[in-house]
Amino acid sequence: MTADLSSLAIDRTKPAPRRRRRWVNRWTIALVVIVAIAAAVVARQATAPVTIETATVTSAYPTQSIALLNATGHVVAWRKAAVSTKATGRLEWLGVQEGTRVKEGQVIARLENQDVAAARDSAVANVAVARAALESAQAELRDAETSFHRNEDLFAKKFIAESVLDTARARYEKARAGIASANANIGAAAANARQAEVALEQTLIRAPFDGIVLTKNANVGDILTPFSSATDSKGAVVNMADMATLEVEADVSEASISKVHPAMPAEIQLDAYPDMRLMGEVSRIVPTVDRSKATLLVKVSFREKDARVLPDMSAKVAFLSREPRPDERRPVTAVRPEAVAKRDGRNVAFRLDKSNVVHAIPVGDAPKVGDLVQVTGVNPGDKVVLSPTDRVRDGAHVAIAKK
Repeated sequence: MTADLSSLAIDRTKPAPRRRRRWVNRWTIALVVIVAIAAAVVARQATAPVTIETATVTSAYPTQSIALLNATGHVVAWRKAAVSTKATGRLEWLGVQEGTRVKEGQVIARLENQDVAAARDSAVANVAVARAALESAQAELRDAETSFHRNEDLFAKKFIAESVLDTARARYEKARAGIASANANIGAAAANARQAEVALEQTLIRAPFDGIVLTKNANVGDILTPFSSATDSKGAVVNMADMATLEVEADVSEASISKVHPAMPAEIQLDAYPDMRLMGEVSRIVPTVDRSKATLLVKVSFREKDARVLPDMSAKVAFLSREPRPDERRPVTAVRPEAVAKRDGRNVAFRLDKSNVVHAIPVGDAPKVGDLVQVTGVNPGDKVVLSPTDRVRDGAHVAIAKK
């Protein structure tokens, strides 16, 4: 019994177990796991594709570097007309359409004019009648003059009475007056004929100058009136413009108008044809300020002509500080300055291929062309890395940032 109880006694001389070592082991394992995860993340980031932004290589003109001011405007023709008629009538024939080129004096439309033509023919016939009357009066004058001179001889010889001579004299003077009356009738008939001819001419609508038809406002059968005051009537038949007088009207702010002066060279770019640059010059500055926009209207004439330029086209005008050289008018390859980086002492651009792999391309000295820089080795339309970091290397695989 005593031996059994002694076996249940606690030996106080043995050291107590250390539980701290177990906790240390747990923290050590956790720290190792964290370090491993961090190393894996760093390794993955080191090998993951670099996220980049891209820019597109484009074409630029060196004249942008000598542009003092840029403005926008529209192409207009300073010589244009709404072609109408002074007569009133129904449109019988129309010989032009939109885009038709016409010559000065060319008949482009005609009103119904049978009645006017008949009146003209009647007036011409009256002129013939008046001239026939003049011939009859001249014959009468010759006969009266002969009779008067004969009677003068007979009266001098006392063969006839004085009353007979007076009758012959009166007939002669009447015949002379008939000549004057016949001439006056001819003048009146000719004036009426000219008036009838003008009335007939007014039924023919002619082009006032060489130009092109812009719009067609009437059709055959429409009633035309000079001022289009009647119901369902038309005024102008067509609108036309002289294409030789095209110019650009550009709005220039008051703050910048001091940079512009007449005869100043300018380069014109049409929105419809962005690759076409035409030389022009400032022809005049309209001395009126648009107070709502605080701008002045500057007229820029074309030095170079192109058949594709049409009225109302949108245009951009670059006012140049000097006349450009021929080589400055040829396009060059350009890109944003942020796409050019220094690598090993050279200017390079990282061109992106279809597999999102970049290639370092030497681009030369990269001189400025306006807001861009001129580059070589790449072509317009190529994608290049924008603001490349040190991680962007030749042959690296990259990822394009989503916008």
